[in-house]
Order: sequence, then structure tokens, then C-alpha cells
Amino acid sequence: MDGITVAPHSLAPVGSPEQAAQLNCSITVDGRQAMAIAGEPLVDALNRSGIEVPQVCYHPRLGPIQTCDTCMVKVGGKLVRACGTKTADGMVVESEAAEARAAQREAFDRILKNHLLYCTVCDNSNGNCTVHNTTAKMKVEHQKYPYTPKPYEKDMSNPFYRYDPDQCILCGRCVEACQNVQVNETLSIGWEMDHPRVLWDGGQQIAGSSCVSCGHCITVCPCNALMEKSMLGEAGYLTHLPAEGLEKMIDLVKELEPETGYGPIMMVSETEAAMREVRVKRTKTVCTYCGVGCSFDVWTKDRHILKVEPGEGAANNISTCVKGKFGWDYVNHEDRLQQPLIREGDAFRPASWEEALALIGKRLGGIKAEHGPDALGFISSSKCTNEENYLMQKLARAVVGTNNVDNCSRYCQSPATQGLFRTVGYGGDSGSISDIASAAMVVVIGSNTTESHPVLSTRVKRAHKLNGQKLIVADLRRHEMADRADIFIQPSPGTDLVWLSAVTKYIFDNGLAKMDFIERWVNKVEEYRKSLEPFTMEYAAKITGLSVETLTRVAEEIAAAESVCILWAMGVTQHCGGSDTSTAISNLLLATGNYMRTGTGAYPLRGHNNVQGASDFGCMPIYFPGYEKVTDDEVRHRYEQAWGVKLSSSKGLDNHEMVRAIEDGKLKGIYLFGEDMFSADSNANYVGAQFAKLDFFVVQDIFFSETCRYADVVLPASPSLEKEGTFVNTERRIQRLYEVLEPLGESRPDWRIVQDIANSLGAKWNYTHPADVMHEAASLAPMFAGVTYDRLAGYKTLQWPVAIDGTDQPLLYTEKFNFPDGKANFYPLEWIAPCEEIDQEYDIHLNNGRLLEHFHEGNMTYRVKGIHEETPNRFLEVSPELAEERNLQTGQWVDVTSRYGELRVQVLVTDRVKGKQVFIPLNSPEKPVNLLTSHFTDRVTHTPAYKETPVHMKILPWKGENPLPGINFRNGHPTPQRGVEVERKWARKDYRLPGDELVQIKTQ
Repeated sequence: MDGITVAPHSLAPVGSPEQAAQLNCSITVDGRQAMAIAGEPLVDALNRSGIEVPQVCYHPRLGPIQTCDTCMVKVGGKLVRACGTKTADGMVVESEAAEARAAQREAFDRILKNHLLYCTVCDNSNGNCTVHNTTAKMKVEHQKYPYTPKPYEKDMSNPFYRYDPDQCILCGRCVEACQNVQVNETLSIGWEMDHPRVLWDGGQQIAGSSCVSCGHCITVCPCNALMEKSMLGEAGYLTHLPAEGLEKMIDLVKELEPETGYGPIMMVSETEAAMREVRVKRTKTVCTYCGVGCSFDVWTKDRHILKVEPGEGAANNISTCVKGKFGWDYVNHEDRLQQPLIREGDAFRPASWEEALALIGKRLGGIKAEHGPDALGFISSSKCTNEENYLMQKLARAVVGTNNVDNCSRYCQSPATQGLFRTVGYGGDSGSISDIASAAMVVVIGSNTTESHPVLSTRVKRAHKLNGQKLIVADLRRHEMADRADIFIQPSPGTDLVWLSAVTKYIFDNGLAKMDFIERWVNKVEEYRKSLEPFTMEYAAKITGLSVETLTRVAEEIAAAESVCILWAMGVTQHCGGSDTSTAISNLLLATGNYMRTGTGAYPLRGHNNVQGASDFGCMPIYFPGYEKVTDDEVRHRYEQAWGVKLSSSKGLDNHEMVRAIEDGKLKGIYLFGEDMFSADSNANYVGAQFAKLDFFVVQDIFFSETCRYADVVLPASPSLEKEGTFVNTERRIQRLYEVLEPLGESRPDWRIVQDIANSLGAKWNYTHPADVMHEAASLAPMFAGVTYDRLAGYKTLQWPVAIDGTDQPLLYTEKFNFPDGKANFYPLEWIAPCEEIDQEYDIHLNNGRLLEHFHEGNMTYRVKGIHEETPNRFLEVSPELAEERNLQTGQWVDVTSRYGELRVQVLVTDRVKGKQVFIPLNSPEKPVNLLTSHFTDRVTHTPAYKETPVHMKILPWKGENPLPGINFRNGHPTPQRGVEVERKWARKDYRLPGDELVQIKTQ
């Protein structure tokens, strides 16, 4: 989307990335020549040329909104809005003409009529308030029109932010952001009201509306009408005063204005804003939740988080979700681990770091001496940095001498990586999030993208709404992406490989395959086509439950699309055939020529903030950093020389195999950091039973998780806000994070703790900063050869592979695929039915997944007060037809039993699920959903088959209230519209274009 500006009232793209690449036309501004881009908003050309034109409603990421009228200039002798005027070669612009200046001033006077200007005691007076800055730049001394209060109360109902109608200038930025950037379509302006205001769901209070608390509206608000509650009374030196005191000071400001003018008042507020810089710290970080990799500045005052401010992030720009914008209270929560704990019997006692490290060195060293290095296992974390993961695998390999090291990609995305290794050679997204937005068609399979990868989903929703992008969604469950799709299909559980292969066969058989691309770039064509013979449309219809007509339409739509991106997630990977289905996706992309171009390719959406990086930097039992195999003699020799030790050439154990090895008596000790493995792994009762058998277990985390209950030593780690390092997001983008807060209590960053443990085992590591670790990793792994902290400074990023000169690859496969001959490979497949299917006793299929507001089990999000208020409980989604059959109502308590465990939960009747398929979210303050899931795994990667869980449901004689509180956004009703719909403002009888008081504008 970068480089494309969308006019909200027409939904038509203005300009293009190609045009944005060069200045291609000449304009005259106030008698001077300037270069511009044909078709861009004139205001952009003026801004680039250094011409100061007021602009209150305009935001470069929102495009022309045309509500404020402050950017009036003369073009060709006529007054026009600079934001709504397209630049053209030879254009003559007068920004300083008397008529233009008068119109600008008139427009801004109208704005001040809507805004109570009290900058000296405003929490938003931080040097970035558009209304304040415009008042100062225009040298406004007195208001032409007195401020008029509006007959509405402040809306304080949302847990995270408030709306003050009296401060709202009706610029419409928030509406444009909600309608056409976030595309949640909650906000509008009631232009026809006697006193227009911003509306939620057409006139509801914020809480209980469809607002998802993404924060887009607050980020783009040009004044203090929308503000984070965490800012109120905190940012300024006087803003903490009681409301009565603040009101008196505001009254004083208004009394002074007629005598002194706004100049002195502005000077006082600017002085106070400058003073705030001393105590308000702004630090760039990268979000710690999903794999989208949003980055932003965190504003803090001591340990109080004032706000999260996005704007420059390569993946997100102005976008955030509720977790990234507001989900940080857990950092200061009273439950934080702040000192080491050592088990004594069934309890734990506090200990010093010295005692804890000495015990760890003694016990781990003793197990190695008695049973050998392979009796120890090391489990790394997708929540921790690349540098910390690198040190973990180095500890395992170089200090202990084992390749028994793994991370939680084993639970989610390893099958996707395997499918891409088989076919195209790199285990990562083909391109960038911007490539997804530019595709002619997006296919989403097994992904509730809007809730699991919310900011990325906004790029798809925007392209679909504004630019005509086609959308096909395949999922068991109806969710927002399914509702928006042009085609939504619900295949039977575990059968995605069948319909994907049938579609691919149809494309080949009907001459729709891109044979020129295949002949040039793909091997094993005939072998693959032979493997497709069983996958007729009729066979696929029988297995998937989809009609031949639907499958045919899907095939023809995909074949006809100019460019296709396929997105998939755990609905694909967490099956016994996850690797094969991921491979089938890549096969389809190859057959249709959808690699090697912008807007094409494979996008396995990574679940955690650094699940990509944990694998990239070597926390896998078969790979060194950069996916070089431990069995490769040349590669292993390189690491042996660098580390000065002899390394094992044997494949290590993965997470799943480690648990089995405990049962077999082969694995005696585990060191685990940043992973609640008991809750995250499948068949949790079995996993816990094995942990209890370990001779020695070290767990390192920020909270005392369920896994900690089995530990012998618990170490207090620091979350991402308390450390430095780098993460890799889903698009292979490496980004730096900086220390926002000092570690709490005696907690330490994980990289320091891993180094301490290595040294307790006899190593002599002396890393002084994560930069030292990255330097070492880059010197050894060709994939990261050119990665340096200088090249990642601030908001700069690199997408691997990175050449030694710093050249990266935002788009993979532009010249070849990652195989010796440069060609991709079709990979023949056969379908094998799910490992477990419903039967007479276990007659219901249980699906599970994330909710937007919570992250997995909720170890972090349940400690965020506002999120807990909105969604305090988990629930079991039951279809209306199953509810009718079983006489169930929302709030009914049921016991859900599988062959492995049991959970008690309340029912939520909803059409998001169908028939005998039910859904339970992962979040729970109590028992994890994985008490129900099985020990079956993907046949290749051992990723658990979480999505293949037959259950029995027992109805209990108790009924409670709806488990979804009334303030939850799922109770809301969005009000989609084209944007701000400024034409409705222009149609008001009291509207006149500034500078032309006799003309009423109704159209533009």
C-alpha cells in the first residue's frame, strides 16, 4: 500500500508505486518551480517543497479527507483544497495569495469553534498536537467564533481510551482510519445531526460497540478528543489536578485570551511541553505478541506506560491492535518473578542468583558426566530475541555437546517450513506484507487472520474493500475474513490437501497451468502430475463435503487471477498431515506461476513475535543458524573452528521426542526458557507426568507458569520491554528493540542468564551486549552475513537473506529458487485421513484457536486489566443446530471430554461454527485446552495434531450468564461506509466553502 493514496469518497487509488518512484512533473508554486509526481495530492507536493500550508485533517497515511478546509490554495485562479486536488504538469499554485490565506484562516476559525483550547493543562500538549501547532504557526491570537460546547457527555466506557465530544473538531481522521485502514468500520460522523459528532456503531457508547480497541483512531487524532486513559492526568506537570481545579485553570485561560491573545498562552504550553521531554521517555520497541512484527515508540514516565505511538514501523506504520496498543500492564504486574526460586519438597523458596546458578551448574554438569550430553534437552523461546535463541543453541551444542534443542515452532509452523523447504527452498514468507496487499487475489486457508494477525489482516481488508482484491477463505469456522470473502468454503476437518490437489489437477487438466513458468522454473512435473491422478473433483467433493461446482469455481478463479498470495496458519499446520498440506499449497502456487513476482507467493503466518527468528537462529535439532544442517561436515567444521570445540553430528531430539525420551528414561534434565510447555504442548496431562520424572528441570520465565510447577529451579527473566535485541517477524524482517524499562527486581534479560548458566558449566563467555551476539551469528551464518546493529538502528530493518554488503531480499526468488540448480520442485503427495475422527462416543469435532484480545493461554493478557474486563472467561462455541438438538442455551455449563482429559466450560451459541463442530479459544486463567488434545503429530515434523480432537459433551444442570460480557466488541454492529463521506458535510445547509461564502459545495 505504500505509495498509494486513496481518496475515501471515491475509493479510487491516486497515484501508484511506479509513479511514486520518480518526480515526473513540474509545477509553479508562488512563482517558484518545483518537481512533483503527477496525480499525487497537491498537498504532498507542497509539503515536499517546504511550502507551509495549514492542514489539519490531512494525514499522509489516510489520504485526502477534505473536511477541515485549512489547506485552501489558489490553482489556476480558483480556490481549491490542496489535499483533494491532484497534481498535474504545468499547474500554477498560489499558497500565499490573500484570498487563500483568508480562506485558511476562516477554516481554522471554524475548527476552533469546536475545540476548547486549553493547551497549558492538556495531557496532549506534547509537541505533536496538530491543533496546537496550527494555532501557533498561523499566529492565531483571537478566535473569530467563540467555542460552543456540545450537548454530549464524555464517553469513558472503553477500558483503554475516552472520547470527548467537546474537544472533537470533526476532522474525520479517526473515521477514515477505522473505515479504510483498520477496516473495522465502527466509526462514522453524524453529519446530519444538529450537533455532529463521531459515532460508534451509529450512536452506541464505545463499550459494547464493535470497536476492537485497535487504537488507530487515537493515533491519528490531531488533538485531545481521543486519548489513552493511561495519559490522563499523567503526562503534564499540572494535568493531575482534580477536575474542579483543571476547570478553573481552563476558565482562566479563556479569560486571558481576549486580553493577551493566544501567543503568550501558546508560549507557556510549549515551555511546559518542553519540560515534559525531561521526564517522558520515548523508546522504540517491537511488539511481543503475534508474528506481524509491529514496531512503535513506547512513552514512559518512570515505570508508568503513558502510551504506545506507532508511525514508522515497516510492517505496521500507524497500525496497532488492542494487544500492541494497550496490552502492556503485565510488565509491572505483581505476579512478576523477581528473584530465583529453588524447590524444597513441594514448595519453592527464594534464593540468590549465586546459589541458583551454582546448583544449576552442578546438577546439569552431573547429568552430563553420568549419562552423557544427550541426556539433556534445551527448549528455547519464540518470545525471546534472536540473540537469546542463538546463545541457547550454542549452550546446547558448544558447552553441553548435544543437538537436543528446539523451540515452539514445533507446535505451529514447522510443517509450513517443511512444505516450503520441499518445494522452493526457503522456510519463510515469499515477500512482504505490502506484497500481500498488492496481490490481485488472496487465498486464506486455516487462518482467522483478523484475530490472530490483526494488523496484517487490515492490509487484506483494505485492498479488498478499496482496490478490488479478490478474497477466497477456506476454514472450518465462520469469522470476519470468511464474512468478507468473495468465496468462503468450509471443507471437512483435515481435508484441505484434497481440495488443494483437486484444484491443482483441474488447472493442469484444463490448460490453465502456467506451463511457460513451469517449464522454465520447476522440476518433477510429470512425477507430480501422476500423483494428482486420484484427486478428481468428484473424489474431492466426496472427501471434503464441498460441491464439484464450488471446487470448479475456486480453481477457475485462482487460475484467472493475475497474481495470487496464499496465507495459512495453524488450521493447516496442526494436523497429522500439516507438512503435506503446506506442500500442496506451494505446489498450487507453482502450477499457477505465482512465485517470483510482487503480489505472489506463500505466506505461512507466524504465530509468535519471534517464532521465525528462534528457528532462523538455530534452535532446531537438525539446523545451525541459517538452516545449515548439523550433519554437513563443512558447516560443522566452520562452527567448530569459531567455537573451539568438537560438535556432535547427530540429529538431536525435538520437543515431542524429548518428552518421549523422558518416559523412556533417556532424557534426565531440561533447561527451558520463555515457554509454558505444559499449557502449549498437546496432551498436557501426559506432558506434565513426564516433567515430574525429570532428575532436574530449570524453567526461566517472567511469571510462575503452569510449567514452573514441575521445575527444580525457576529463574526470573525480563520481558521484551526490559531488554535489547532483535526479532524476526513473519515476513523475515529483522528489527531492533531497545530497553524501555530497567529489569524489575532481580530479573535479568534471558541472554544474560543463558551466559551465566554456560559459565556455570565451565564456559568462558563474555558477551557485553546483544550486539556482540549478533556479530558472531552473522559471521558464521551466511543467511545473516550483512546483519549489523548499525544497519538495524532505529526503525531500519533487513529481510533475510542478507548479503555481506547489507543487501537484503524483501522479495524472494527474483532470480532463482533456493536449490543448487535454481529451480523449484513439485512434490508428489497422497492424502491420509486425520489420525483421529469423530465416532459414536466422541461425536463432536473440537477446534481451537486464538481470540483477538488474548494471546494463547493468556499468561500476559490476563494480567492486563482492560482485556480481562472485556473477555474474562473462555467459552465453547456451539452451533445453533447443535444447541437445538441438545437443548443448549448460552451460559449452560458442560463437561467436554476427550480420550485424554476433561474441561468444564460455558456454552456460547453462535453461527460462527456449524453442525457438530465446536470451538474453544486457547485463553484460560485456569486449565489449558490442551488437556483435551492428543499425542498424535504431523508425520514429518512432530507438530501436534491439535485440530484433530474428537470430544464428548455432557450437559450439566447449571446455567449461568453469558460468558461474553456485554462490553465485548463481538456484541457490536459495525456501520460500513466509504469513509468520512465528506459530501454529507458539504450538503449541510450551514456549510459554505471558506473564501466563497456565497457558494454551497455539494460535490467535488
